[in-house]
Amino acid sequence: MIDLADYEKTKPYKGHYKRDVAALQDRLERILVAHIVHGRRAVIMLEGWDAAGKGGIIQRLTAEWDPRHFEVYPISAPTEVEKAHDFLWRFRTRLPAAGDVTIFDRSWYGRVLVERVEGYAREEEWRRAYDEINAFEAEMAEGDATLVKLFVHISQKEQDKRLKARLVDPWKRWKTGTDDYRNRARREEYLAAMHDMFARTDTGGAPWIVINGNDKKAARIHALTEIADRLEANVDMTPPPLDPELERVATSALGLG
Repeated sequence: MIDLADYEKTKPYKGHYKRDVAALQDRLERILVAHIVHGRRAVIMLEGWDAAGKGGIIQRLTAEWDPRHFEVYPISAPTEVEKAHDFLWRFRTRLPAAGDVTIFDRSWYGRVLVERVEGYAREEEWRRAYDEINAFEAEMAEGDATLVKLFVHISQKEQDKRLKARLVDPWKRWKTGTDDYRNRARREEYLAAMHDMFARTDTGGAPWIVINGNDKKAARIHALTEIADRLEANVDMTPPPLDPELERVATSALGLG
C-alpha cells in the first residue's frame, strides 16, 4: 500500500545535478527517437499537490525532445463542450498517435480527487470512476501505449514555503491563485482521497510511482529516471539501419566515396 507519509522526509540531491540531468536528457532524447522510428506511443501523466514541482519536471523532461513528436496538456476544469461527454472523453481525444508521446499535467484522476473533495462529482460518479479509469488505462495498454503515472508529493511545510515564494516574487504570482489555498485548507480530505485512489488504481499494468518532491533536484532526477526506465523497457532501442539508397545518394553528393 502507498502511504504518502513515507515520502515526506527531505533528501537533498547529493550527485552532480547539472551533469546528471544532462545525461538523462541525452538518454530520453534517444528514447523518443526510438518511439518515432518504431512507431511506439507513450502517455506520461503527472499528478500531485499545488507547487509540488510538476512543471519543472516536465520542462526538463522535454528539453531535448523534438516538438513535433510530443504534446503537453495542462488539465484544468472541463469546458462546456467537454462536460457534454463522459469525463474521460477529453483525454481519449488527446491520446498520442504512433511515434508520439503525450504528457498530461494533471489528468483523469481529477474525478476522484478535486471533483470528489470539492463536490463537483456526485458520490456515485466518483465511486464508479475507479473502475472506469482502470478500464481506460487497460485500453491504453491493449493499444500498445506505455503509460507512466507519477504522483509528486510534498509536505505541508514545503508547500507553504513555495506558496509564500510565489507571493513574494512578482514574476511567480501568475502561478498561484485562491484555489491553492482552498485546496490547502482541505489537505486531510485530499489525503484521504489520494490514498483511496492509490488503493483502487495502483494496478500491475499501470502502477503509481510516487516522487518525493521536497527537494526539487532530487525529485527531477528521480522522475526523469523512472520515466526513462519505463519508456525504454517498452520500445526497441536498436537504432534503425542506414537505408542503402540514402547511403548511395549521400555518399555521391558529399564526396564520401
